[in-house]
Amino acid sequence: MGAARNGRHKAQRHCLGGYPDTTLAGAREKAREARSKIQQGIDPVVERRALRSALLAQQVRDITFEQCASEVIKKKQAESRNAKHAQQWENTLKTYAYPVLGKMAVADVELAHVLKVLEPEWETKTETMTRVRQRIEAVIAWATVHGHRSGDNPARWKGNLDAILPKPSKVSKVKHHKALPIDDMGEFMAKLRQQQGMAAKALEFTILTAARSGEVRGATWGEIDLPNAVWTIPAGRMKAEKEHRVPLSKQVVTLLESLPRHAEFVFPAPRGGKFSDASMAAVLKRMGVDATVHGFRSTFRDWAAERTSYPHHVCEMALAHTIKNAAEAAYRRGDLMEKRARLMQDWAMFCSKIQPKGDVVPLRKAEV
Repeated sequence: MGAARNGRHKAQRHCLGGYPDTTLAGAREKAREARSKIQQGIDPVVERRALRSALLAQQVRDITFEQCASEVIKKKQAESRNAKHAQQWENTLKTYAYPVLGKMAVADVELAHVLKVLEPEWETKTETMTRVRQRIEAVIAWATVHGHRSGDNPARWKGNLDAILPKPSKVSKVKHHKALPIDDMGEFMAKLRQQQGMAAKALEFTILTAARSGEVRGATWGEIDLPNAVWTIPAGRMKAEKEHRVPLSKQVVTLLESLPRHAEFVFPAPRGGKFSDASMAAVLKRMGVDATVHGFRSTFRDWAAERTSYPHHVCEMALAHTIKNAAEAAYRRGDLMEKRARLMQDWAMFCSKIQPKGDVVPLRKAEV
């Protein structure tokens, strides 16, 4: 009985502070306050624990939006094989979100704050601001899951911002890459083959493979299988992060066989390493051609659609486009190499033939 009583008194013992920080007079005053609370039915020990717990909880909630974003960016850097993608996250948030949300406690971010970030440039930089919205939503979702805030996500689009901001597709003007007309390809390629320098060779290779500029600039000899006429681009260098095999036409194999192999890259810069993104564009500018490097993918797609009978999915796979239809993607597991090899050979042959211009001459003469 006595032991239980002693235990109870021990559990209720309340520290008044230590000497010399707490004076005798101060200790007596704290003791009077404690007795007063006990008389009111308040346990000072329980109250103190509750205050400490509330303080710790508040410290968790007081983490800023920028601190949360930093953690999300670290996660993206670990997940992404493309360092540029994670850097874009950091750059866009730093430019557009941090000036408004950066130093705010993430728990305090509301719809009005998100709108303050998005509204000023939503209609002039729609594509960029759409990405900013998605990234703000991701940061707030991370904060919610980690207990730094609760409630709905104020950056959510459906059933939230879509009721306030114009739909991106309604205000965004799609900018198409300038493409060369189909019938100009033969004449252009003949002039291109007269150009000197590695960038001109790289541009020819880019056009004949219908590849993206970055994929070509980063191509290494280790990816090229000349005996089997295949270029295998690893997943880490593809936009869709999936390995892509490119069948090489006879013209492309001949081009590659003519190149020196003293460097790692197939098309090395004059001082070694990869050449810049502007190098192939400079070739077009020097030739006086009003088109972009990426635009030749559009020319290839137009030619395949208008001048050939190759199925749509074969042409899309040649461009390494992702199959958006989930059911179709599930069933199409092969890469259609044989069909794509014929397609790319036909494209190379078309690019090597100058198309006649002027009036069309009828095959059958009219009767006099």
